[in-house]
Amino acid sequence: MTGSMGLQMIVKFHKKLLKLPTPVVLWVGVLAGFNGLMPLFFLGHREALVVLVVFLISAAMLMILTEFAGFTRLMGAAHVLWVPLLVYLWARMGAYPAVEPFGAWMRLVMLLNAASLVFDVVDISRYVRGERDELVSD
Repeated sequence: MTGSMGLQMIVKFHKKLLKLPTPVVLWVGVLAGFNGLMPLFFLGHREALVVLVVFLISAAMLMILTEFAGFTRLMGAAHVLWVPLLVYLWARMGAYPAVEPFGAWMRLVMLLNAASLVFDVVDISRYVRGERDELVSD
C-alpha cells in the first residue's frame, strides 16, 4: 500500500464518520482523545505507551476493515485488541491510585473502552445476522 492510498483511506473514513449522528461522532472523538492523544501526556508510563500502540494498530485495522467491508457494523472488530489491553491495564491498576492523574486516566480508558466493546459486540452480532448495509451513504 502506498502512502497516498493510506491517506485516501483515512480521508474516506473520516468523511463517512462525520456523516454519523453527532452523539456517535462525539463518542468516537472521546475514545480517540483518551486512547490516542492523552497517552502522549503520560509517556513516562509503559501502560500509556501500550494504550497508544494499541490505538494506532486498531486505527489501522479500522481503515483496512472499512476499505474491504465498507463503513458497516463490522468496524467494531477493529477493537479486538482492546480485550487484552483491558486485561493488561486491570492487572496494572493497583500500582496507580485513582486520585493521581495517571491512575484516573487509566481507569477512564478502561471504562470507556469496555463500554465501546459492548457497543462493538452488539454491532458485530447485527452484522453477522445480516445487517451489512453501509451506515452512511457517499
